[in-house]
Amino acid sequence: MSNIEERDLGKQPLDVILNAWQLENHDVVEASPEQLTHKQIVRARNGRKLTLKMMIKVARTVNFAVWGRLDDGERELFTEYFPKHLFNYSKGWDAALEDSNKKLYGIIEDRELRADFRRELGL
Repeated sequence: MSNIEERDLGKQPLDVILNAWQLENHDVVEASPEQLTHKQIVRARNGRKLTLKMMIKVARTVNFAVWGRLDDGERELFTEYFPKHLFNYSKGWDAALEDSNKKLYGIIEDRELRADFRRELGL
């Protein structure tokens, strides 16, 4: 197996989850206090193997992108994502595990990040 094959692991669960939430790469980048780039999100979605540090950064930012668009009641129902939910090469990933946030999909469609959340993150 060549190095390219080992690093390119195909579409990731991250891609499915972002599509289900109807979030674009820009929505994720916009919510990042850690200054993730569009290129990094594209690589993560397409299966370019990331370091653990970068997987954690992407997971944290995906949580911010969703959390920042939920109202207070919806936030009570949201379950945080970890690398094991977003990357099929992450330790603890389970193909049979269903996203516990499935019931919330679609509710943030066309919502912007909340102003109070932007202030909290310093965005």
